Amino acid sequence: MATTGGSAIRGSRVGAGPMGEEDRGFKAERVVRNYYCVMGHVQSPAFASSVIEEELPVEIDCPNCGLPAGLDPNNPPQNAKHEPYKTHLAYVKERRTDAEAKELLEDAVAMIRARRTAATAAAAAADKAEKAAAKKTAAKK
Repeated sequence: MATTGGSAIRGSRVGAGPMGEEDRGFKAERVVRNYYCVMGHVQSPAFASSVIEEELPVEIDCPNCGLPAGLDPNNPPQNAKHEPYKTHLAYVKERRTDAEAKELLEDAVAMIRARRTAATAAAAAADKAEKAAAKKTAAKK
């Protein structure tokens, strides 16, 4: 005797009960507000109805473009002055004058030259000591 393998619980999870609103709890009361940005995007976030009207935000950041979005569809908020990205060099130039920058550069170059001179002198001394040790070894043989 063959069975078709049908099951009444196919497609449901273990412990799953009957589907329906009454079994999953009640839905909280919501207030939906539409926000409009300059680019024409419309966002409709839902807020709990228990929140006081004055506490709801007047403007939000549009998740699509990042510009401010307001409640008035005919007059969306304009983006405040858009400042371009500043590089590190731009911030440094704001803090220092050209004369200070030139002085710092000269000090840095002088330190590098001093280090190179000391390293060259140390290498020359080591080379001289190595040659002297090689002469001693050659003289002993």
